[in-house]
Amino acid sequence: MTIAMRAAETNHPAGQLPPEFAAIMRPELPSLIQEVRAEIRGTIPEYAALHDGPYGKVIQLIVEQALSTFVERVGEPRSSTIQRDKTFQRFGRFEAYEGRGLDTMEAAFRIGARLALHRGKKVARRYNISTTLMIVFADQLFAYVDELVDVAREGYLEAKAEMTGGQDSQRQRLLELILAGPATPRSALAELAERARWEIPDQVALIAYAPGRMPDRAALTPDMLVNFEDPQPYALCPAPIDPTRRAFMDASPDTCRAAVGLPVTLEEAAESLRWARRGLHLAEAGIIDSGPYTHCEEHLVTLWLFADPKLTDALARRQLTFLDDLTPNQRDRMVDTLRAWLDTRGNAVQMAELLHLHPQTVRYRLRNLDKAFGTQLTDPDRRFTIELVLRALQLRSRAAER
Repeated sequence: MTIAMRAAETNHPAGQLPPEFAAIMRPELPSLIQEVRAEIRGTIPEYAALHDGPYGKVIQLIVEQALSTFVERVGEPRSSTIQRDKTFQRFGRFEAYEGRGLDTMEAAFRIGARLALHRGKKVARRYNISTTLMIVFADQLFAYVDELVDVAREGYLEAKAEMTGGQDSQRQRLLELILAGPATPRSALAELAERARWEIPDQVALIAYAPGRMPDRAALTPDMLVNFEDPQPYALCPAPIDPTRRAFMDASPDTCRAAVGLPVTLEEAAESLRWARRGLHLAEAGIIDSGPYTHCEEHLVTLWLFADPKLTDALARRQLTFLDDLTPNQRDRMVDTLRAWLDTRGNAVQMAELLHLHPQTVRYRLRNLDKAFGTQLTDPDRRFTIELVLRALQLRSRAAER
């Protein structure tokens, strides 16, 4: 690497870092990220609680985004900064809503720059990199930090303007009109959106929040419309959910509980909210297992199965009547056998492996299944219905166990 680095330094245009420099910085990132986090926590008291509290993961994402994007841009100067800019606009808004000043935020950036420069000097000595190239590195590093400050300041000032501009009521009214569906003229939406400084997206996704378990307003982005005063709090955000927003959702503290509905057109926003509330209900019941945010797109079959629980109960009674006369242990054995039969399409050897039983025992159980169901398992429609019922019962059983 040292020889390649010297060759790259010699052949690369003056005033620019050779892409090979990124290759020697990447292995330094994990430890540098932790070093920056620790220094900010120890140096700026206002951030100590954030690092140790529920938003520690979010701070980790911000530091990672800042350092990794710089290194990637050295390797590929034309690489996009869209995700980075979204992250730091969001950070600026967070700072504004938390009531901290710009000087506190900028102090954190300066700490990151100082430690990155110090690490760069250590790497330079290890690889015998010239002083000239290190001056270029320092210049580009501090120019990059200035970019981050500008982007974060933009988000900060935007949030401050919102807090003092009285736009919350306009945005809440806009959200109500959107949920009214196609009955609201598009021209009326456009006019109110312009007054609320909200750009109408092509698609939206509604988010349902559990009462008392909403995120801080500081964690929300300017492109979201929010109603936390409703007994069933909710918000609207542009869709599809981009990777940065998804990362922030997944890093939310356990104090937050929400479900994200399916992406839809603006006219179908109420449907997305309905799905989100159904997903939230299933997550809180333990039927869907997820983190702070449940993404309905990942649980479509489960949402469908539990769209009408009473209908599922009726199907279960109709399809599994033979279980009524069995003892609880007999019922459990029969259901396990039936599920294994459906999974293997009646292959006794494979069923024995799934159930951890001797094949002869499985064959005995199969005879009992045949007595109970007759030709139902050979009928495609009835077999499909039985599979649906068993899937729903299995999910309910797992939820009850949890």
